Amino acid sequence: MSRLNDSELPFSLLQFYATAPYTCSYLPDERARSQVATPSHLINTEVYGELVRSGFRRSGVFTYRPKCDECHACIPVRLPVDRFAANRSQLRSIRRHTGLQARELPLGFLDEHYQLYLRYQAARHAGGGMDQDSHEQYTHFLLQSRVDTRLIEFTDAGVLRMVSILDVLNDGLSSVYTFYDPDLRPAALGTYNIVWQIAQCVANGLPYLYLGYWIRDSRKMAYKANFKPVEGLFEGQWIDLQERMAEPSPLAAARKIHAE
Repeated sequence: MSRLNDSELPFSLLQFYATAPYTCSYLPDERARSQVATPSHLINTEVYGELVRSGFRRSGVFTYRPKCDECHACIPVRLPVDRFAANRSQLRSIRRHTGLQARELPLGFLDEHYQLYLRYQAARHAGGGMDQDSHEQYTHFLLQSRVDTRLIEFTDAGVLRMVSILDVLNDGLSSVYTFYDPDLRPAALGTYNIVWQIAQCVANGLPYLYLGYWIRDSRKMAYKANFKPVEGLFEGQWIDLQERMAEPSPLAAARKIHAE
């Protein structure tokens, strides 16, 4: 791995490296690279919050952000919760799932959760590899954390419907991953879960819900732009995403330059 310039990043004790190129999970025919923050044992909740505000995310104890050579399509996004106004479909999702009961559980392995995770991956991301995740891979991905992480289980009449992993930061919640029963159609459980997280931010006086990355040209990521007014991180500044959506796609622009 090659060392990257970390002069603009917080906490001088950390080091930042670039991975080798790998196949992009979201955009066909694209090659991706990540910038990785190390060592992981120094990234506590406070440090991680600063990194999230700089566009980083985590997978287990692996903290990273996209640092691709040509493509700049991955945009970190967050929602200022006090300005959120639910649209009709989001209100319908709330009414549809009034029977859901949420409870916080210790961050640990439960086979019922793991089996739901496998079903979700097989239905939503078949062929991507995660539908074949072993017990150990699932644990490393979702159940290992050095920050303040919460596991929330959602049941309906005692039946498991959804599991959500959240990180608690000093200025908001960071949505790590959510998986749910793929056989409930049309359920809109994913939409309900984000609205629920927004409500938790409001109830706890936290101004932002961090939603990870939005990619204009990825259908898997399109739903995030439906929660308004969402903000995107552009050149170190959080601004209204709608202001940038009228501009040409970064991926299309990069391909045009490459073609020329």
